Amino acid sequence: MGLLAGLAAGALLGVLFAPEKGSVTRRNIRSKSEDYIDDLKDKFQDFLETVSERFEKVKDTATNFAEKETRNVAGQGK
Repeated sequence: MGLLAGLAAGALLGVLFAPEKGSVTRRNIRSKSEDYIDDLKDKFQDFLETVSERFEKVKDTATNFAEKETRNVAGQGK
C-alpha cells in the first residue's frame, strides 16, 4: 500500500512540474488519479476475495471438527 502511495505521489509531482498547459496538466492528473483508483479497487477486491476464501476454510474446518467431536461424544455415551 505504501509503495502505491509513493508511486501516486511521484506521478502527481511529475505531472505538476511538467511544462504543459494547465488544462493538459489537469487532464493528466485526472487520468492518473482514475488509473490509481482503479488499481486500488482491484487490489481491495482481491483482498476481500482472499479473506472470504480463508474465512470459508476456517469455517469448514471448525464445522468438521465440531461434527467429529459430537460423534465422538455420542459414541461414548452408548
